Amino acid sequence: MSAHPLVPFSPPSGIGPFHIRPASEDDLPALFRLDTELFPHFAYPYFVLRQLFDVYTDHLLVLDDGSSLHGYALSAPSPDGRRSWILGLGVAKQLRGQGLARGLMLETLRRLPIGGVHEVWLTVEPANTAAIALYRSLGFAEQGVRKDYFGPGDDRLLLALRH
Repeated sequence: MSAHPLVPFSPPSGIGPFHIRPASEDDLPALFRLDTELFPHFAYPYFVLRQLFDVYTDHLLVLDDGSSLHGYALSAPSPDGRRSWILGLGVAKQLRGQGLARGLMLETLRRLPIGGVHEVWLTVEPANTAAIALYRSLGFAEQGVRKDYFGPGDDRLLLALRH
């Protein structure tokens, strides 16, 4: 398990206390439901989510209010620790616009291997202007559009943060 403590996080609007913490095995059913709600066409199958948890335990963070999960972030550092991918970021629809995704991303970036990661990459749906604005505000720069990234007609904007 992670050596990182529970990170309290209160969004600027003061909508309630949330904690950002590493996911536990017990979170997997709720995390699967949340991912399916957030990304109905691109949700991870349960078995893939399970395997991602097993491989990236310290890099799968959840946003928790003590009774349920409201968001998550998943990063995947390369074996050499020089590059990482953000494989997922999502916040419950009713809580968007409150700074929660920013908090998840900042904590995700903070937990990447210190001194090793020189690049963080991610993809985003080109029409998702809110997510693109968030990533740009964190220093990510556009690297171009990848046609058919998730299959025919499912293009993605590729972004990178370099140190």
